Amino acid sequence: MNSGGYLEMIDLDFEWTSPDGSLTPEHASLIFNKEFIKATRAAGMEPSPGPRLEGWMKRSGFSNVHVEKFVWPVGTWPSDQHLKQVGAWNYLQITEGLEAFLYALFSRQLGYTKAEVDVICARIREEMRDSKMHAMFHLYAVYGQKP
Repeated sequence: MNSGGYLEMIDLDFEWTSPDGSLTPEHASLIFNKEFIKATRAAGMEPSPGPRLEGWMKRSGFSNVHVEKFVWPVGTWPSDQHLKQVGAWNYLQITEGLEAFLYALFSRQLGYTKAEVDVICARIREEMRDSKMHAMFHLYAVYGQKP
């Protein structure tokens, strides 16, 4: 990269939350999220690099570093039409990919059986159909200039 050039990085903070407390510690969705993060880190990967991007860029010598943080809803609960559409796509990718996300990590890193993962996936799908659960996570877009 030439001096004066810009670099943009975009990634997630995969730790689920809710704006209104509707996602509680009893939800399988939140349990899955915490276990997924634990298993991913146990495998030597970082599942939530988004919040770290700014620091990585600054430590690498970039200047004029700017951060934008976006809400990524899970499901169609937002009233904002754009966020509703983002949430619908996010819901689809999560519900269709649960087994792909969980089987290897949960069995190899956490010792879960296939049957246990199947039960978790079924509970998560059931919860995600509930429009009263307002789950979300964040996406970070960070850009900076090389001196």
